[in-house]
Amino acid sequence: MAAALLRHVGQRCLWTRLGPSLSVRHVVPMGTAAKEEMAQFWDKNTQSNRPMSPHITIYKWSLPMMMSIGHRGTGVAMSAGVSLFGLAALILPEQFPYYLAFVKSLSLGPALIYSAKFALAFPLTYHTWNGIRHLMWDMGKGFKIPQVYQSGVLVLVLTLLSSAGLAAM
Repeated sequence: MAAALLRHVGQRCLWTRLGPSLSVRHVVPMGTAAKEEMAQFWDKNTQSNRPMSPHITIYKWSLPMMMSIGHRGTGVAMSAGVSLFGLAALILPEQFPYYLAFVKSLSLGPALIYSAKFALAFPLTYHTWNGIRHLMWDMGKGFKIPQVYQSGVLVLVLTLLSSAGLAAM
């Protein structure tokens, strides 16, 4: 009874705050339709002979650019991997040791197991080392162009060595 009353009062409060009266008060009429505005925009740009915005294909790929993209990609991949692993742990019927025993029963060769472990370790180590590089930048160190390239190569070397070491365990 109390829960139903609380829910009813809460809904009434929300409706008074977020009801149609709030949204109607702040409506600003549009002068023209969006389609007409876009047509005017492109007509103006065509008449003034403005170039199109630069596309990624005109840029020369550099190590810092690729490492920035890689850092974001490894972050997204690890986040997705952890989320999928957690979701699988919730949905799958058996416990983790069952699936570990199943993988062991497949009798995969050592080269395939090492490759899989390396593939799992690489994003983690790359993101970690590149994150340390970013922390150094946050402290104001290593902003000169040669230092940016040197730290990039160092991150790649440390990533390969630490990934290989973790995969060998």
